[in-house]
Amino acid sequence: MRKVLVVDDEPNIVLSLEFLMQQADFEVVTAEDGETALARVSETRPDLMLLDISLPGIGGFDVLERLRADPDFARLPIIMLTAHGREVEREKGLALGADDYITKPFSTRELVERVKRLLADAGREGEP
Repeated sequence: MRKVLVVDDEPNIVLSLEFLMQQADFEVVTAEDGETALARVSETRPDLMLLDISLPGIGGFDVLERLRADPDFARLPIIMLTAHGREVEREKGLALGADDYITKPFSTRELVERVKRLLADAGREGEP
């Protein structure tokens, strides 16, 4: 079972994303702030991360930047999932290495499709 790490400081969003991902047959791990997110990545080795920008302590952009600088997690698929919908924030997230950028509110069906597509693409890396 593929593992998704959900990182958001809003408990209701974490609960809804956890439920949504479990319904789509993913194992779910959660983190409520940036420091916990970095620890969970090392501990649990997720297959994909859903990452909010606004987090207490280490923000989502910093978490993304640190993971991309770490050879162990440089290729971890990461979707920024945030209320920050300005183009400059989207461009920053993608420039720092996010694989996708989705703004809240979002279509749950579309989110699941994007997660599955990204995991399928990641699984094909390294194939001839």
